[in-house]
Amino acid sequence: MAQLSFFDIEVDKSPVNVSRVSQLSPFRYPGGKTWFVPTLRTWMHSLPKKPKVFIEPFCGGGICSLSVASEGLADHVVMVELDKSVSSVWQTIFSDNSGWLVDQIMDFPEDPDLARSIIESVPQSTHELAFQTIVRNRLLHGGILASGSRMIKKGENGRGPFSRWYPETLAKRIKYLNELKDRITFIHGDAFDVIRQYGRRKSVCWFIDPPYTATAKSAGKRLYVHHELDHLQLFKSMSKVQGEVLMTYDDIPEVREMADVHGFSLETVSMKNTHHNQKMELVITG
Repeated sequence: MAQLSFFDIEVDKSPVNVSRVSQLSPFRYPGGKTWFVPTLRTWMHSLPKKPKVFIEPFCGGGICSLSVASEGLADHVVMVELDKSVSSVWQTIFSDNSGWLVDQIMDFPEDPDLARSIIESVPQSTHELAFQTIVRNRLLHGGILASGSRMIKKGENGRGPFSRWYPETLAKRIKYLNELKDRITFIHGDAFDVIRQYGRRKSVCWFIDPPYTATAKSAGKRLYVHHELDHLQLFKSMSKVQGEVLMTYDDIPEVREMADVHGFSLETVSMKNTHHNQKMELVITG
């Protein structure tokens, strides 16, 4: 593992105004990292060389990977996601079916009954699952895709569950991302498999933002379908890779201990959650 201290980088630690970050992802994603993009950008510019490959093994809503690809901060980006529904969206966006997805979104009427039928349906293809996933993500409370999430009731401006449904915006983002497909490889698979595959490459830059389930009280268990993760094994694996590593985690004693045991450096940055409450989050580098 290469050594680059985050402490040597001049970073603005005040909460980020996310309106200053290009909104590229079609997802409303719990735990999304839009607020972290400026810090990630600063860190990547500080690297000795422009990375040949940027890998995000737990990409979720993907804003960090998409920002790196859009801004050319690495030669190529690898996005990895285990969740089948989330993966279907990325697989469709970076395929020839992206136009079909755009058409479905643009033609979808604001009809709650039709929305329920889409949400309760059994998709027969990856692109059909992608459309269902976007409908669920946009119309369910908090954008939560895990079981138990319900459709928004009141919403805003009298639009009920469609208060977060912006078809023109979604279509514009999907079209733009499809234009970036030559810069991005998406893998529907396990993060640890990808870490083993690329771990010996010095030209790889890693951004690790795992589901935050390092403690029993973590909200990740209700937010994510795949919330179980061996965090100790993750730290062990990342301590052995050859490329640069940047990780983000909740600032809790368990994480600080794992980072210390495996020789990582720690710093904190300020963030605002979806309820606009300010909190500190750990930035971990090796």
